[in-house]
Amino acid sequence: MSSREPVQLLAANVRRLRAERGLTQEQIANAAGLALSDVGRIERGERDPGVRVLAKLAHGLGVEVEDLVRRQPD
Repeated sequence: MSSREPVQLLAANVRRLRAERGLTQEQIANAAGLALSDVGRIERGERDPGVRVLAKLAHGLGVEVEDLVRRQPD
């Protein structure tokens, strides 16, 4: 596993979960108390967030932190 792989997995899961809920990045940012630019950077895999940001993001999406980093079955 490369050092970027977990960040890319997180990015894909955030995009997928947001789309499944029909939410915008702005709605997630507001619900999570994060900057819109941070949500965008996380979704693009440009930011490797810490535990506090993961918790806020999970709250904003209405999921558990584990859902953000869980590998989806093929």
